[in-house]
Order: sequence, then C-alpha cells, then structure tokens
Amino acid sequence: MLFYEIKINYQRQTGEDNPGNVRETYLIEGLNCTDVEGRLMEELKPYIFGDSEVTACQKRQFFEIINAPEGDKWYKGRVELITIEDSGKETRKAVSVLVQADSAAMALKNLNGAMSGYDCEIISIAKSPIIDVLRATN
Repeated sequence: MLFYEIKINYQRQTGEDNPGNVRETYLIEGLNCTDVEGRLMEELKPYIFGDSEVTACQKRQFFEIINAPEGDKWYKGRVELITIEDSGKETRKAVSVLVQADSAAMALKNLNGAMSGYDCEIISIAKSPIIDVLRATN
C-alpha cells in the first residue's frame, strides 16, 4: 500500500457557537488519492461544521513509520543508510522516516532506537505538519 499526504481546509466547531477555519495535514494509507480522500472525509465527518476542501494530495514514501503511544506529534527524520559493497566501496542512500513523539528530543531517541539495527547516520529531525497517520484496515 502507498501513503498519501492530504491537506484539508474545513470549518470546525472551536467553541460555543464559534466555528473556525482549520488547515490540517494527514498521512493516509490507501490505493490512490480518491480512496484516501473518501476515508479522510468519513473520519472527519463528525468534526466538520461547514465547508470543507481537500487542497492537496501527494504520494509520500517513508522508509519507516515509528509509532509511539505516548507521542502526540509527528516528526520527519532524514537518515542516510550506509552499505559497503563487495568491492569495499561505501554507498549512502538518504531516506525519510516518520516518528511519533511528544518532543524533538524524544523523536530523536525513538528514531535512534528504531534504527539501531541499521548502519546509518541521522541527518536531521524536524516537526512535521502531519496531525495523524491513518493506516488501511485489513
């Protein structure tokens, strides 16, 4: 399955009789943009107060998605995987990893733990705009 990053603008009840416009980004596993848009709209249906509009849908590739139940934010890490060929030549391949955590320090710790079985170098970690990750149900 593929992952798609979807950006949506919608009106959400933010207080007593006070609808507010929100812009959110989700990462959703699915077959195509149409499939994941439908799943997102179904998921958000109870929260949408007025108009809604999906403003972007892009395919995203992550080497790993690391869930941490105690985390409430998502961080994007850049990691270089290092391989040594038979000839002795070192090859580096940059990949993206999505990490759930409550802080950048915790995201780095979670990333280090998840990548401990790989010969790699962590290049960067930054807060992602992703609100939630929705995986396909079997």
